[in-house]
Amino acid sequence: MRKTIQTLLITLFITLTTGCKTKNKANPILVTEDDKKALRYLKEHEWPKAYAEQDTLLLDRILGDDFKMIDNLGNWYSKKDELAWLKKNAIQNDSFNYEIKRFEILDNGTAIICGTGHILKDSIKSIYQSSNVLVKREGKWKAVLSHVSGFKNIEEK
Repeated sequence: MRKTIQTLLITLFITLTTGCKTKNKANPILVTEDDKKALRYLKEHEWPKAYAEQDTLLLDRILGDDFKMIDNLGNWYSKKDELAWLKKNAIQNDSFNYEIKRFEILDNGTAIICGTGHILKDSIKSIYQSSNVLVKREGKWKAVLSHVSGFKNIEEK
């Protein structure tokens, strides 16, 4: 199963990076410093805010219609699934922050953002790793893939 997920992720990445380059040779995607700021803000503030406030309208704006998510257990979900889940589940964390460890924008308008989510809830610290692929479409960044893994509680030292 793990091999299948890795193969699918690699295939999606190659499709996004090579397919978009070919398609956009005549009309390259202009990536600016504002794009970098917008993507960081989206990942560090807006995306967590959507979950913290159960804001399905904000999450709908962030996710592309073709969004797919692979959770910590290897389950696949669509945008529709994620919006329905958020509508039914209030997240009650004491605090949350996302630490970006990889941030790259490719010439074809594809962004890769990976890092660690830090959660504090009821004095229990937890972390998880995530990787996200976003694509610039009609001037707006849309998340098309998220993969979460390594969710664990951390003991205080």
